[in-house]
Amino acid sequence: MLTPALASSTPMGSLFAELARRAPASARREVETYTREIPEFGVLAVDPRARAETLESAVWLRRRAIELSPADLTLTKKDLDHIASMGESRGRGGMSLESRQRVLGLHTALMLREINEATDTLRGGGVDELIRMMSWFASQGERGIGAYCRGFVRGLRHRLPYVEQVALLARALLVADPMAAELASAVGLTEEAEHWAVTVVRVPGGRPARDDRRDDRDGTPARDVELDGELEALVKAYQVPLVWQRAQTPPGDDEGGGELIALTPSAPPMASAVPLPPSAAGDLVRDFAGALGLPCAAGTAMGARPELAAALDRARRISRTAPLHRTPRRLGTHTMADVFVELAVADVPFVDDWLHTLARRLAPGPDLLVTLDAYYHHDMNRTATATALNVHPRTLDYRLRRVRELTGIAPASTHGVRVLSAVVTRRLSNSWH
Repeated sequence: MLTPALASSTPMGSLFAELARRAPASARREVETYTREIPEFGVLAVDPRARAETLESAVWLRRRAIELSPADLTLTKKDLDHIASMGESRGRGGMSLESRQRVLGLHTALMLREINEATDTLRGGGVDELIRMMSWFASQGERGIGAYCRGFVRGLRHRLPYVEQVALLARALLVADPMAAELASAVGLTEEAEHWAVTVVRVPGGRPARDDRRDDRDGTPARDVELDGELEALVKAYQVPLVWQRAQTPPGDDEGGGELIALTPSAPPMASAVPLPPSAAGDLVRDFAGALGLPCAAGTAMGARPELAAALDRARRISRTAPLHRTPRRLGTHTMADVFVELAVADVPFVDDWLHTLARRLAPGPDLLVTLDAYYHHDMNRTATATALNVHPRTLDYRLRRVRELTGIAPASTHGVRVLSAVVTRRLSNSWH
C-alpha cells in the first residue's frame, strides 16, 4: 500500500504510482536475490528477524526514491545517515568487500529492472516521468552509495585491527574498488596516486613459525600477533598500503608459502626508459626481510591505477623467478628487465630442463653456484668477487676453471654470461625443488 502522503502526491496511472504499487514485491525479490546469490545473506533464510529488517530497508529505499524523484528533491541528511547505518550494520557484521560490491551491483540492477518493468506496464506512457526518474536515480544513487560505503567503513573500524583495515585498502586498490578512498581516509593513507609500483615479496614455506605460544587475550597464535606488529610498523614507517596473504602458487610450487604485497606511489613511466621501482619499495623489502630473518625474493611491476590487477600478476611472476636471498642487503626488488630471460625460460620446459641439467653438473663442485652468483653480481670483477666470497683470487680462478670443465662453458664469455647467469638465477629462485 501507498503511504497517505505518497498516495496524495503521486498521480494515478503514473510511473511513480506503478513503482509504489510494486515496491513491496520488488523489495521481496531483492531480498530473495541476496539470499540466493550472496553466501553471507544465507542467514536470511533461517533468521526471520534479520530477513524482516532487510526487507524493511529495501522497501524504505524504494518509497523514498518515489517520494523525492517527482520533484527532483535530493536525499536529506537524515536519509543519508539512515543509509549509512545500513552500511555500518553490514560492516560490523563481517561482510566482505566483495559481497558489499555485489550488494550494490545487485541493488542497482534490480532498481533499473523495476523501472523498466513499470514502464512496460504503462505501454509507452510516462516517458517524461521515466526521464525524470532516471536523472534522479543517477545523481542521488551516487550519493546513497557514498553514504553506504562510509557507514560500511565505520563498521569495519569497530571490527577489524588496523593492519587488517590497511590490507582491505590494498585489496581495494588492486581491484579498483571505489571504496578505496573511504578506506584510505580511515587508516590515514593516500590512495590518490595515478601510478603505482606493486611489489610482491615471496616467502617460501609460508608465515614464519616463531613458536606455538598463544596470546593470552584471545588465543591467537603468538607468531600471528608478532607478524601483525611488524606489518603495522612497516605501514607507519613507509605510509603505503600492504597485505600479507597465502601465496597463489601453481600446484606443487611452494605450497603453503606466503607473500607480502605492497603498493608504492610512483611516477608515470617514460616510454624511452625501463621503469624502476621507487627507492622506498626496495627499502621496505629489505626491512621486511630483516624482520623475518628468512630467505625472500621480491618482484615489482608498475601500473596505472585501473591496471593494478595486471601489475600484481606480473610482480608475482617476477617474484617467483627472482633469486631468494637471506641477507637483506643482497635482497633487491627485481623488475621484468632483471629477469626477463628467466621468465621466458620458465614457460619453456625443455629449455628449463637443459639449464637444470647444467646446474646438476655444478653440484659436486666446491660452492660453484655460489661463486657464479657472486661473480655475476659483481660484474665479473675478480677482486670484488674474491673479497665478497672471502677467498683468494687464485681460489676464485680455480673455481671458474672448474665450472668450465664441468659444463664446457667459460663463465666470462658472452655465451657463459647468457647461460650460466640464467642457471644461477633459476637455481637460487628455488624453482627446481
